[in-house]
Amino acid sequence: MTERTAYLRRHTEALVKALGIEAAAELSGKSKATLGRYYSDAPEHAGRFMPIDTVVALEAEAEFPHVTTALAEVNGLLVSHDPARRNAGPGGVNEDVIALCERFAMLMSEYHQSIADGKISANEARRMLRETAALQTVLMEMKLRLEAVEA
Repeated sequence: MTERTAYLRRHTEALVKALGIEAAAELSGKSKATLGRYYSDAPEHAGRFMPIDTVVALEAEAEFPHVTTALAEVNGLLVSHDPARRNAGPGGVNEDVIALCERFAMLMSEYHQSIADGKISANEARRMLRETAALQTVLMEMKLRLEAVEA
């Protein structure tokens, strides 16, 4: 089993266990045994992975997108997860502008802390990247809301 395969299996298991095996079985329409096979490291299950529609159904109910995040990471991507989805749903441009200002302030705070010693470490860069992604999300949601008003 490759490192990638093992990594994906661990995250598949984390997703199932985060919901509980019985709840995951009910949500997915799969048996507990089938779900177990998706993250088993037994050689006979080496080619078996959880179908994407099952991942989507389970992650919709989970607090964290374990498998989606793992897929992104093995492909060198970063996924930003905002459990509050604070800028989604009802609201207007005023709320968007406030959220935008808050996010920008948080990014500047991270930058100020990171540059204090004259260099930005890998960990500091990751924190700034998360804040940048959150800022980008707020901007995208604001753009979509403004385009909807325009239409």
